[in-house]
Amino acid sequence: MKTKINSIGLEKDPKDTTVVVAMSGGVDSSTVAGMMKKDGYKVIGITLKLYDDTKQTAKSKQCCAGQDIMDAKRVADKLDIDHKILYYQSKFKQGVVDNFVESYLAGETPIPCVQCNQTVKFKDLFEESKNLKADALITGHYVKSITQNNETNMYRAVDENRDQSYFLFNTTREQLNYLRFPLGSMMKNETREIARKLSLNVADKPDSQDICFVPNGDYVSVIQKLRPDAFRKGNIKNLDGKVIGVHDGIVNFTIGQRKGIKIADKDPLYVLEINSDQNEIIVGPKEKLIKRKIKLRDINILTEKEDFNNEIYVKIRSTGKLIKSKFSFSDNEGNVELLEDEHGISPGQACVFYNKDNNGDKLLGGGWIIN
Repeated sequence: MKTKINSIGLEKDPKDTTVVVAMSGGVDSSTVAGMMKKDGYKVIGITLKLYDDTKQTAKSKQCCAGQDIMDAKRVADKLDIDHKILYYQSKFKQGVVDNFVESYLAGETPIPCVQCNQTVKFKDLFEESKNLKADALITGHYVKSITQNNETNMYRAVDENRDQSYFLFNTTREQLNYLRFPLGSMMKNETREIARKLSLNVADKPDSQDICFVPNGDYVSVIQKLRPDAFRKGNIKNLDGKVIGVHDGIVNFTIGQRKGIKIADKDPLYVLEINSDQNEIIVGPKEKLIKRKIKLRDINILTEKEDFNNEIYVKIRSTGKLIKSKFSFSDNEGNVELLEDEHGISPGQACVFYNKDNNGDKLLGGGWIIN
């Protein structure tokens, strides 16, 4: 008799299926651990310690802070599941924090959450899960995943306000086939309700905010601590090349920024370009931020290339809308033509591809914006 496919798409009885759940200490991952336990799976919870706490982070609303590790431990005890803490501070600093700082120094606007997923969470945690002989790695990301014939595809979450597919474009095909995202078809209030029914202490815990290692969103102070030499004065120029002001360091600016330029002009000025080689900022009117063409590097494709023959949509920021586009690529680079105007596209951000099928908005992959 053929074994029935279980809730995570595998032909195994849940009691014979071992899953690793990445437990950050928040309500989402805790609820996922509880769901897996309730469904009869063998659950191993793993919590990552990614950075050493400061006075600001220890009591912050950020993931992977000290309080979160204790919360994850309490949830594991409540669910009566095995729980491990992995100390990845060094890996996190090298793979995420240092990259974050260098990206700003290069005049880019980085996305450390993508780097974290790409390196520590899905690379190292993936390997650890395999070492534990787990059948799948489960996370609390809001991404819909559909597994058929042992192949998994990602889609935007049902709760589009919580959708995290943008941050997962750099997942490998091997990782994706091993990953599962049980919350992708739920709304956030449903997740909290499940947590309450499971009597989890984190059911009403506030969501994490900002970047985990950046207290209160003050990324400049983080860079100042790690690279105090980065704050060199330089020129602010207009589009004619005329020097109209002086800045205190290019890391204080991002493309599309209006506040903080501190230059009076008859029309509002926006940051149009950050030239790290010359240590200068170029400013101008808002309409000069409009772009229709984007060049990409380090493209990651998660699906068949034939998917790109269909209508393509892109996201150029995590909170942005889907924009109908045309896309051409060769080797590891690509060119995107947006079919409508978009403002403030910044190097260092991601451009993520989707198309639409019967299951929703399918994640095809993405790349890093060069210009």
